[in-house]
Amino acid sequence: MVAVPDIEPDNLVPWHPAEWTVEEVLELPEDSGSRIELVDGVLVVSPAPTTRHQRILGNLYSLRDSAPAGTEMLLGVNVRLNRRRLLIPDLVIVTCPGEDLVYVPAVEVLLAVEIESPSTKMQDRVLKRALYAEANIRYYLLVDAAARPAEATLHELVDGEYREIAHSTAGRITLTSPLAATVDLGA
Repeated sequence: MVAVPDIEPDNLVPWHPAEWTVEEVLELPEDSGSRIELVDGVLVVSPAPTTRHQRILGNLYSLRDSAPAGTEMLLGVNVRLNRRRLLIPDLVIVTCPGEDLVYVPAVEVLLAVEIESPSTKMQDRVLKRALYAEANIRYYLLVDAAARPAEATLHELVDGEYREIAHSTAGRITLTSPLAATVDLGA
């Protein structure tokens, strides 16, 4: 028999009889310990990332000073793809620097970065890739944190589909678009 963990009612997502809207998701408590995203009116809940994931993210964030002029690199912000879709990429480069927003409209996202974890692998490789392409986000960087060393692939949107334009070697990736830099993925 499996023991049922004690769950505090304040940490549960409230019952909802219909599709969720972006506005309703944004009204949920911010500090639930989980990542809550919205895909076509349905909540997608992921656990907090691992320490390896966070180290890789920190290494990627070190590129923030290399971001193109008129852009800003941000960690874990809400990106609104449309009225029924709200994702939280691990990192983004946005074209609306300095704005204080609850969410960033997809049109303002130049690059979305997802670092795979065991619980999000298929979402990141298939679902999010398709959703970002449909939202016309020009660049998508996908990092496989399970690989040793970590592997990364940068994709550029061409004719509505992502095409690989850079891939890591020995845990390092050199980018020429949308920024020029080399990063050691570490971990």
